[in-house]
Amino acid sequence: QVQLVESGGGLVQPGGSLRLTCAASGSIASANAMAWYRQAPGKPLELVATITNGGSTNYADPVKGRFTISRSDAQNTVYLQMSSLKPEGTAIYYCKTYRALSGGVQANVSWGRGTKVTVSS
Repeated sequence: QVQLVESGGGLVQPGGSLRLTCAASGSIASANAMAWYRQAPGKPLELVATITNGGSTNYADPVKGRFTISRSDAQNTVYLQMSSLKPEGTAIYYCKTYRALSGGVQANVSWGRGTKVTVSS
């Protein structure tokens, strides 16, 4: 069982920056990737960024060049550095760990409870 706790959300002005943290505990050895998702009010859940155990990263087009996902294996932590934030970035941001299998299948999926980010002047 993996426990994930997100932190770092809050109110930020457009153009500002924020760093989200996801601390993992428990049996994370079964996971080989971590990801950040977000859900804006009235909209579906959206993948933001992923990072594998090997350090490979992928980003959704809306955040490319502005967001950076990174991890600290020693601390079982994944970060999301967000810069040049836009109002449409207002959402609850969730952390996820999983084991990516062939064919796009994911196993051992665990979710955090989310942290709220509000981008507004």
